[in-house]
Amino acid sequence: MSYDSDVIVLGAGLVGSAIAYGLLRQGLTVTVIDEGDIAFRASRGNFGLVWVQGKGWGYSQYAHWTMSSAELWPELAADLRDETGVDVELRQDGGFHFCLNEQELSERADRLAWLQHEIGPSYQFEMLDQAALKEKLPGVGAQVTGASYTPMDGHVNPLKLFHALHQACNDRGARRHVNSHIDQVHYADGRYTVRSSQGVCTASRLILAAGLGNKDLAREVGLHAPIVPNQGQVLIGERVAPFLTHPTIFVRQTGEGSIQIGDSMEECGLDDTTRTDVLAGIARRAIVCFPQLADLNVVRTWAALRIMSPDGFPIYQESPTHPGAFLATCHSGVTLAAAHAFRLAPWIAGQPMPEGLDAFSGDRFLDPKREFHHGH
Repeated sequence: MSYDSDVIVLGAGLVGSAIAYGLLRQGLTVTVIDEGDIAFRASRGNFGLVWVQGKGWGYSQYAHWTMSSAELWPELAADLRDETGVDVELRQDGGFHFCLNEQELSERADRLAWLQHEIGPSYQFEMLDQAALKEKLPGVGAQVTGASYTPMDGHVNPLKLFHALHQACNDRGARRHVNSHIDQVHYADGRYTVRSSQGVCTASRLILAAGLGNKDLAREVGLHAPIVPNQGQVLIGERVAPFLTHPTIFVRQTGEGSIQIGDSMEECGLDDTTRTDVLAGIARRAIVCFPQLADLNVVRTWAALRIMSPDGFPIYQESPTHPGAFLATCHSGVTLAAAHAFRLAPWIAGQPMPEGLDAFSGDRFLDPKREFHHGH
């Protein structure tokens, strides 16, 4: 079968779905093509944080981009609730990054001070010693030296966000091809033709939002996406009485009472299996942070693959050789969902590029003199 629309979005994860939602809000017709459950499904394995603090250290453009998304998040949550009836459970009243020794605390203060200098007074943070932290989070362990706190951070239910975006796209008329493998992308006379296992789709704009699949797809439209997988493992604990009122970088409590523990980062290639030694280390650190978790029953674990560029920051770019073909890849699909829907999508639809977005071109990785260090 053959389908025609204004835009084809390759990938229905959090990045592709947020962009598709934003494009539909612009009045465009959208076809979304997704591999389904044979893909690595990074959007189903994340921690659910809407996180600002620390992000963009050494690359202030990313701090600006992340802050802009966090500021837009209440609008996104409200719109999705109004359109779909789904409450994504946004709680955005601050978050804590724990430090387990004095060196970590000092380095954390230096990083956030640099960001505040680059961004200005709107970048608010506090450094808390053990006593001050315990006043805010009484359950914190005695071995936690201190923490940084910012009022900008929060968290959502990522599965409800995923559901709300998919439902909103469906309600707005998006055509979705799931369990669909892409066989070919062809460009001619200003039109993109995508051949997949479910038919042929054509459009004047093409969005690459296929996670790790973007690396190969980008080459077909003159773009550069040197992305690699980075594994994170997560433990989910049973539902317990509320004790954690704010998210932390290692542990958060969901609206239903479940405990989520994680934040490992490993270079494992395409391996998305869990390992007991890593999970044990994650559990030990969680008990240091909150000793009451020592008796927590773990109900499930998983590993997922982040999509990482050489410097850890996103890649957003329109192809210089294939007009109308755009690349969007990042490892913070929850935090950046609002920016993708409300800032990136209008640019793809034809409005001016958001200020500072040119800093995320994939061409930055073609400079042989440039050194890269992973950002956050």
